[in-house]
Parts: sequence; C-alpha cells; structure tokens
Amino acid sequence: MLGLSLAGCTEKEKEKEKEEDAKIVTTYISLPSNIEIEEGATINLALAGTTNIKKEDQILMRTVANQDLVCPIVSFKDGAHLEFALPDGIVGGTYKVYVSRASINHYIGTTNLTILKALNIEPAPGTTVYGIVTCDGKGVPGVLVSDGVEIVATDADGIYQLASRKRWEYVFVIIPSGYEVPCQGVLPEFHATLSQNENVAERKDFELIKTDNDKFTLFVLGDMHLARRNGDLSQFADFAKTLNSSISKAGKSYCITLGDMTWDLYWYSNSYTFPDYLATANESFENVAFFHTMGNHDNDMNSVGDFNKAFRYTRDIAPTFYSFNLGKAHFIVMDNIDYNDVGTGADLRSKYVLNYTAEQMAWLAKDLSYVDKGTPVFITSHAPVSRPNGATSFNDKYMGGADSAGEANMAEFIASLSEYNVHFLSGHTHNTFHRKHNAKFSEHNEGAVCACWWWTGHLTPGIHVSEDGAPGGYGVWQFEGKNFKFSYQSAGHDARYQFRAYDMNEVKKVVTPAAGGNNSGFTPFASAMSAYPNNSILVNVWDYDDDWTVTISENGKELSVTKDYTYDPVHIMSYTAPRYKAGASAGFATVKWPHFFRATASSASSTVTVTVTDRNGNTFSETMNRPKAFNLADYKNQY
Repeated sequence: MLGLSLAGCTEKEKEKEKEEDAKIVTTYISLPSNIEIEEGATINLALAGTTNIKKEDQILMRTVANQDLVCPIVSFKDGAHLEFALPDGIVGGTYKVYVSRASINHYIGTTNLTILKALNIEPAPGTTVYGIVTCDGKGVPGVLVSDGVEIVATDADGIYQLASRKRWEYVFVIIPSGYEVPCQGVLPEFHATLSQNENVAERKDFELIKTDNDKFTLFVLGDMHLARRNGDLSQFADFAKTLNSSISKAGKSYCITLGDMTWDLYWYSNSYTFPDYLATANESFENVAFFHTMGNHDNDMNSVGDFNKAFRYTRDIAPTFYSFNLGKAHFIVMDNIDYNDVGTGADLRSKYVLNYTAEQMAWLAKDLSYVDKGTPVFITSHAPVSRPNGATSFNDKYMGGADSAGEANMAEFIASLSEYNVHFLSGHTHNTFHRKHNAKFSEHNEGAVCACWWWTGHLTPGIHVSEDGAPGGYGVWQFEGKNFKFSYQSAGHDARYQFRAYDMNEVKKVVTPAAGGNNSGFTPFASAMSAYPNNSILVNVWDYDDDWTVTISENGKELSVTKDYTYDPVHIMSYTAPRYKAGASAGFATVKWPHFFRATASSASSTVTVTVTDRNGNTFSETMNRPKAFNLADYKNQY
C-alpha cells in the first residue's frame, strides 16, 4: 500500500510539473497598443521580470475573424526583449496576441498592427518625423505634410522629412485635390499621433485614394452637445434619418462639424466622452467622412491650460487646426477658443478668450502660401467673428481678446485673409445668421444640430428649434469646381421648409403670462407678443441673408414689409414657457434675433400670402387662411 501511495504521488508530481511547464507568465510582457513595422522586419517586445518563455514557444496573432497566424520567436535580447518574426503575407489590422506552448495559448494583449512599405532612405540630420505618402502603393510627389508648425512637400518618391520639435505630438497630411484618405468609421485617417521623444526620428505614413470630387456636397453640422441627457441620443437618431437621406441623394459627400460635439460637464457625470460620441456617430452613419472642428465644450475641464485641455480631443478626434482640399476648394480648420492658463473645475469652463493663438496664425500664413489666390477658401472655427447686424449689443463680445504677441483678435484675423475669397463657417450661438464683412470675407453661422441643447424635444416632443426659432438642422453646401451654393436643411422636415409665418392675433391668445405660470421671468416674452398691433403677420426666415426677398400680400395686394428683431413664438411655447411655468431657470430662453419680417393686414380674416425667394432663386410660399390658430402640433418634426 505504501509503495502504491508513493507511486501515486510521483505520477501527480509529474503531471503537476507538466502543467507548470505549460504555464507562461505574461504579466511582464509589454505589448504596445499600436505597432508600426516595415515589411520583413521583426517585432521586439520588452520584458520586465520572469516570464518563463522559451525560444521553442510560438507567438500567435489572432485576427478579428479568429484566424491564428503563427509567428516564430527569433531570439531573446539581453533577457529584456523578445524578438519574433511575422509570417509572409500578414496585413495590417487588429490582432489578439498570445504566447503558445503545449497547445495552450496565453493571452498577452491586443494591438493594432500597421505594415509599412520598406523605405531605402536614411533620414537626413535633424529629421524627427518622416514617412511616405502613397496612392495605390506608389509614392505621391508634391503632397504637403505638417506637424502644426512646419509644412513640407513630399519628394519625387512621395517621401517627406520634417525637422519637428513635436510640439503638438501629431503630424498630418494636407489632403490634395482629387484625393481622399481611408476612414476609420467616420474619422478620416489624415493625421497620426507621435509617441517618441523629440530627438527620435519616427515614421508615419499616409495613404491617399484617388477620387473625382470636383462635384460634391458638404454637410455642415453645428453644435451637437451629445451628453446622454434630455433623451438626446434618441433625438439624434431621428436627426440622423434626415441627414442620411440627404447624404443618399447627394452623391459624393462629406461632413464637417463646427465644434461642441460633446459637453465637457457630462464627460464625468454621465460618462459620455469622445469614444462614446464616435460610437454614436458610427452607429448612425456609414460611408461618409466627418472632418471635425473643436468647440469650447470639447476641452477637458479637469486639465490646466489650452494645450492640456485639448489633449483628449487631439488624441481621439483630430488636430485642433489643420487643412485639406476637396475638389477645387481649400478648407482650413482653426480653434478660436483660447483657454490660456485657465485652471480646472466646472466653474472655470467659461473663462476662455476668443482669439487665434500666435502658433495658429504663424501656421495659417504658411498654409496659405501654398494656396492660389483664386482658390475659394473655407475656414471653420467654433465661435463666430461677430454677432449679426441688428444684434448690436453682442457685436463687440466676439471681437476676441488677443493679449500676446502674434495672437489675433477677430478683426485682425479677418485682415490677415484680405488676399483671399473667404467663407467663414461657425457655430457656438445655436442660432443662424449670414453676414458679409467685406467684399472678400463672408461669415455663416450655421445653427445647431441639437437646436436648444435638445431641450425643446425633451419638454415638447416633436419640436426641435433653437433660441432664435431656427429648426435644428445643418448647412448644405454644393460644390462644382470653384462654384458653390448653400442652403439650410431642417431636421425632420422637407427641404422646402424655409420659414414659419404667424398670425399674431392668434399668437397673442396663446403666449400670455399664464403660459409661463405668471412667473415674472416670463413677462418680457408675453409682453413682446402682446405689443404687436392687431392683424400683424410675423415671418421667421432663419436662413435669410441680403440675397433673399420676402413679400407679404393680402388678397393679392402687396403689404409693406419691415425687418423685425424679435422672439420666435414656437421656441417661447416649446421651451421658455414650460421652464418658467415649472419654476425652473430658463437658461436657454428665447432670444431676439434679426431674421424676422412683419407686415400689418387690414383685417383679422383676410387671406395672406407669404412668398420667400432664397439666394439660389428658389421660391417658397404659404397661403394663410386667417384666422390661423397658433398650435405647436402644427410645427412638429415629420420623421
């Protein structure tokens, strides 16, 4: 019995030894989340401790399709590095990585593998960033590449070399006309993050895709403010129906945002940050590239200073300033929200200054030096350079606060562009206006996707309007060569929905002090509506500029029409009234805005016709049989 017992223990010990031999300690194997490697080169992994790995073990690279690729271990270097070779034919992508022994796979981690084309060059002295720009596997000459400070062109073989100090920790290709770049979901892959120290030469390659985009449509998306609140994700899904419909009809198309895709305050309280925004966008849209502009709410409130507050944005979304070409137009994205040395915390979120930093202005001059004076230039920034004519009390607020050498306030910024024909696209106000500052500089404040921060749809389901009464929506810019035209598309409505006309006799019956719970804060809104003379007609033309015409006729006779600077009744009743009635602060209360028109009819029951002709020659009209009741249900979205 004793002998049998000893024999049994021996077998167990042998089995245990076999099991231990199959085990591998993977804790001390350092696997980068991203690996870039030239064709035919080996991969080195850092080891930091006892790993129990043997040379006869194997590395497995598992594809997303669960195919295992065997990679032989080549050597151990100084006991601190493990070197292994990749199999022939392996392609870039996401891989799970294992060490395999005795048919047991020991998971190390997941990495994104990029296979780089072999370059037979030695970087020139001082070069710290270099690479090749290719299309169909061949280098493309003359393509501009920048690190946010310097701009260089690729040589005859498509190779670029930058003596970069890596100030912004990224490098980007300025997409040339007639090309696109691959996309990762909605994100175009035109920039790459730098990870080595300043003196190390690191390689970053870019791929171009040849395309004919002389004719294309650009959809311009103002503030989204996605934050997982007010039912915003559900409302955004409805919004996406309209945009997807527009994209499907447009042919070649792109999107560009104007900032505030997210809402910094809710990064923390609602756990909704840039990866969540990207997941929402990728679930909502396919086969369209989103270029991005940074907004004040895309800065990290828990970091200090402008550079640090932008870090998460530049890591997850895009550079804060860059440029690209689409067709025959040149686009420049800039950031005019300057947090200087602003500290941390929610209370300091509004302490930014509106200007363009010296770094951006120096880079802008270099970028424009490559742009022909006859090329249409489009610049996006989050904040406008001013409020519209008519909102006189707000104009100076947006002139900026440059206080250091090289910085530019808004007037200086406009002056720096005097040799180019510029269209400036902005968001931030959540309202719409167009303003021509001089013969060569026009401004377009494009409204907001979220309208009134998703509040009106939350309080009054089906209504989606901004503080100026403009529906939530987006700009539609159609390009053909150097020619272009633009319009506004309201979410949840037909493209012909370009104005609202009110019979103010009926509006006054609804917008009363009682509608706001007799709250004193609501008094200005009720008073403004009651002040309209009897038989007044009010028209809100949210996309209006001086190239539009508005006529109002009564029984075929044209009435005298004047511009008005007033409140929109739909926004009053869908947001401001219910907020005040509930006793809450109406933080986004209806604002007076100058894209309104008024006329006075001769009676309360006459038929009135409103005719609006836009800048493109399209005519929209409504025949109003009066009295016309004012009912919010008549203005609901039609998804």
